[in-house]
Amino acid sequence: MSDLLERLRGRGWRMTAQRRVVAEVLDGDHVHLTADEVHARAVAKLPEISRATVYNTLGELVSLGEVLEVTTDKRAKRYDPNAHRPHHHLVCALCGAIRDVHPTGNPLADLPDTERFGFTVSDVEVTYRGLCPECVKA
Repeated sequence: MSDLLERLRGRGWRMTAQRRVVAEVLDGDHVHLTADEVHARAVAKLPEISRATVYNTLGELVSLGEVLEVTTDKRAKRYDPNAHRPHHHLVCALCGAIRDVHPTGNPLADLPDTERFGFTVSDVEVTYRGLCPECVKA
């Protein structure tokens, strides 16, 4: 499980019922939900929560640096609570399943100086693509 709820409490973030439900929906390992998926799951827990509240809460969590906004398919943004442990993503090319992966090594060091074109590189995003076990079976 991610420690999103603990991190938010530690920051003194005002935990309304709506914010708590959004945080609970996002909390966990390998969570990469769209805003609509967060809303649907939040409504199941708190029927009166509005779509606007979910979107606003997601925006706040991203602004706080407690949730990452991830785009792996050039369409829907997904929200990743694993914001404090560097990681990459493994994405199924058929069903879109996403898993957090933590390869060893330093991807910054893998980029030769001759390929940096004078840039001072500060961050790397790596997305591995392939087929998940379920799609391989199909």
